[in-house]
Amino acid sequence: MIEKLNFKQRSLLFANLSRIAYYNTKKATSQAKKLGFTTTEFYNKEGAQAYRFMNKTDLVIACRGTEPTQWNDISADLKAIPVMAETVSRVHKGFKEEVDELWPMVCEDIDRKVNLKKKLWFCGHSLGAAMATIMSSRAKHNADLNDPVELYTYGSPRVGWNAYCKSLNVEHHRWRNNNDIVTKVPLWIMGYRHHGNLHYITSDCKIGKPGFKDWCKGMWAGIKDRKFDSIGDHDIQAYHDNIVKAL
Repeated sequence: MIEKLNFKQRSLLFANLSRIAYYNTKKATSQAKKLGFTTTEFYNKEGAQAYRFMNKTDLVIACRGTEPTQWNDISADLKAIPVMAETVSRVHKGFKEEVDELWPMVCEDIDRKVNLKKKLWFCGHSLGAAMATIMSSRAKHNADLNDPVELYTYGSPRVGWNAYCKSLNVEHHRWRNNNDIVTKVPLWIMGYRHHGNLHYITSDCKIGKPGFKDWCKGMWAGIKDRKFDSIGDHDIQAYHDNIVKAL
């Protein structure tokens, strides 16, 4: 039962599920079973993808992030035009369209009588984090569905305008790994804002606050390792491993 886990355990669990969301169905099912989920369902339509992991007490929707080989994912990331959300204000067009593909199937599943008795959770990494945010907002504003208990995102881009973020009303734990470049788009000047409680992982894998000094430390570490720090910090495996160190 996820509610019995502490914050550290939940953060690691949802980081794991966000990572597993990139796996094929067979591997995802096997890995989820080790984490206590007896049922796995894969949603896949027009390149938009997510998993439903479920047991007797909990139902988790884990959205898959951007895959460089999938043009649909890349196209979604690039459609940064703000459009009217299904709930309040405006959201990123590409992220909304990805959710639009899957939401009827997801909504049908979580609306089943037997599933309404379970605790509802959302999580995701990168594009999947944006999708999970929009899905949790839709669930929250749908009187027929359970309210999400919590939303956990990793390396999330900005999803919507300020009024949209204020309307979400979902407990959101947003993880950012040091200089992760994806967390800085779409641009603030376009009206986009972040939502949720920020948990920032410093360059030396501690929980802290973002700042110019830590940005420099992270970039210098990347140069020494011959890596582009802003991209390397976005990797879901880096999120998982650094959360383990930080907590």
